[in-house]
Amino acid sequence: MTDSTDQAERTAQLPAPDGSTDPHAWLEDVTGEEALDWVRERNARAESALESVQDPADPDGAPLAETLQGQIREILDAKDRIPGVVKRGEHLYNVWTDAEHERGLWRRTTMESYRTDEPEWEILLDVDALNEAEGEDWVWHGARLLRPEGLADGEPYRRALVALSHGGSDADVTREFDLETLSFVPESEGGFVRPEAKGSLSWIDEDTVWACTDFGEDTMTSSGYARQARIWRRGTPLADAELVHEIPASDMAVFAAHDHTPGWERDWIVEAHAFYDQTVHVVDRSATPPELTRIEVPRDLEATAHRDLGIFSPRSDWQVGEDVYPAGSLVVGDFARFQAGEPELHMLFEPTASTSLADMTITRTAVVLSILEDVVHRLEVHTRDEHGQWVRRDLYPELRGSIGVSAVDADESDEIWVTVTDFIEPTALLLGDLSEVAGGGEPSDLEPVKSAPARFDAEGLEVTQHFATSDDGTRIPYFEISQSLGDRAANSPRPTLLYGYGGFEISLTPSYLGAIGKTWLERGGTYVLANIRGGGEYGPAWHQAALKEERHRAYEDFSSVAKDLVERGVTDRDHLAVRGGSNGGLLTGNMLTQYPELFGAVIIQVPLLDMKRYSHLLAGASWMAEYGDPDTEDWEFVRTFSPYHLLSEERAADYPPTFVLTSTRDDRVHPGHARKFTAALESLGADVRSWENIEGGHGGAANNEQAARMNALLYTFLWDTIGGGSTGVASSVAGATGDDA
Repeated sequence: MTDSTDQAERTAQLPAPDGSTDPHAWLEDVTGEEALDWVRERNARAESALESVQDPADPDGAPLAETLQGQIREILDAKDRIPGVVKRGEHLYNVWTDAEHERGLWRRTTMESYRTDEPEWEILLDVDALNEAEGEDWVWHGARLLRPEGLADGEPYRRALVALSHGGSDADVTREFDLETLSFVPESEGGFVRPEAKGSLSWIDEDTVWACTDFGEDTMTSSGYARQARIWRRGTPLADAELVHEIPASDMAVFAAHDHTPGWERDWIVEAHAFYDQTVHVVDRSATPPELTRIEVPRDLEATAHRDLGIFSPRSDWQVGEDVYPAGSLVVGDFARFQAGEPELHMLFEPTASTSLADMTITRTAVVLSILEDVVHRLEVHTRDEHGQWVRRDLYPELRGSIGVSAVDADESDEIWVTVTDFIEPTALLLGDLSEVAGGGEPSDLEPVKSAPARFDAEGLEVTQHFATSDDGTRIPYFEISQSLGDRAANSPRPTLLYGYGGFEISLTPSYLGAIGKTWLERGGTYVLANIRGGGEYGPAWHQAALKEERHRAYEDFSSVAKDLVERGVTDRDHLAVRGGSNGGLLTGNMLTQYPELFGAVIIQVPLLDMKRYSHLLAGASWMAEYGDPDTEDWEFVRTFSPYHLLSEERAADYPPTFVLTSTRDDRVHPGHARKFTAALESLGADVRSWENIEGGHGGAANNEQAARMNALLYTFLWDTIGGGSTGVASSVAGATGDDA
């Protein structure tokens, strides 16, 4: 252990507000032994204290964390979950984890078998067995299958590029896999093998791939991603792959891919300058050297193509000739004509003040739009008639809840998978067919394919939507899941967990709560999901309203929801907690430092917290379009939402109990954020505990056991702080950290 006087002196001070000094910088050494000793000691303290909390529902007083961990693990490992599948040729592919297969089985079945209660699965790769054989800690990261040229004639898929990650990190390796022998193709036999890096391989043909990865010195961006797109041919060294395009090191990343749609084969290179800032090129590989043709659209517009159709999603108003297409709309047109400078465009979707486009799915002949109206889903389908004119109609209006749509095989059919779920309604998977719609017919009736059973007792629970008023008068929607008024004592504050994110145009929509329902709702807690600015619930403008110097809007929105919950009598300060991860960890870090009087407990997961250093840590440079550049005059506003620099001795007594969680193997958001923030809170004598998973990547856990452990500790902390517990955990943790103050 390293609780020496020297270390105590280092932790007994706060970082300078201007970022000029950082007494806890040594904790940025991710795998340094001194830093890991510090981590292990805090893990032990948190576990010891939280494991002493007894389960009030158990007559024998079993440890609550043990009970919750078992319940969560049972849900995560349940064998009656719906296996998510992707269709390739005659097979449906799935990755499955359970208690016997913690790292996963990659497997496949047929559609006919999948429709049965007990599908027959062919095991392609057992990741746990692979780890045992190779002495590794691989975590499944995905697979890309090579479409055979004779697929229409029944030729099977034979090759795949499999990505595997050490411990769940973003950096991974790619290895070629033979789907006939069910084995990796050795590099010595010409197999494609990409060493560990943040990058990828993707198929062009059987002997050629696009490679975007680490090719050596100066080939990665300042964000840690690939800056070169190369064509790699079988049997040649990766280092000799043909360089096609290189982006500046200051850009975020470059991506390259081949579209295998028969008759519409294309190659793409995308320069990602920053989030929602990109340049897209079509590549002519027949030229020597390959030639790039830029799609002439604004850099904040997302552009792609499917068959003859060009698809354009502007994030700011887009003028083409005399026409203006508003931000958040969806515009389509003949792609070849657009590239030739003769655009004939049609707007499929135009947003309103209450609607936004949540998703788009393209089948062989139809475009399905998933639309949010005040964060409630509905579907539309658009097809072209015999004259080439677009026709719109509502699709499956009887569906309620969150609705997800994906094409079964966009090249071959108009079948769609439809998933329907809600906070308290288990997920159902249905199959639809839109092949008759283009001719004016009706879509097929939805065929129920799979349904998940309930994981918690939802009797007496109700889901309601409410709107809080933010500081500038903006209406902020949020969902509340709680016992109905008839099932709870009037005016009694309930333990309430408020969750939010508010960044990167990510929308938070209803989904089945599963483990949250079991560990929180079933025991009498209330759960709240806030749709604050910075997200995408109302389109690009909702996101842009909280960028950079306007970041405070997201925090004002979230705190306004908290105040509304108290004003409505749902809860009070002592029974209200907040939880967020990643950008949401930055959110809850700001709740702790700027609004401590509102909360009885704060949970901060895999967070950004030191906003002076964030752009120099791991992938942080790629987020400057979201937050600003702290090495410039932007620091004047960035410092106003940097929790690490907002900590103060004057407010320390107001800080509620705090639980900070992260992962050593997170190579996206540096664990130093969580470590340093914890150390700074300790120096103030605040009630803080931290727990760092040695594996797990940005998700915080590499397998179900780790996820169950992490969440069991988290909910034990909540029940002990805002749930009416009286176990003395807070005082025992504060006392344990006193030597460092």
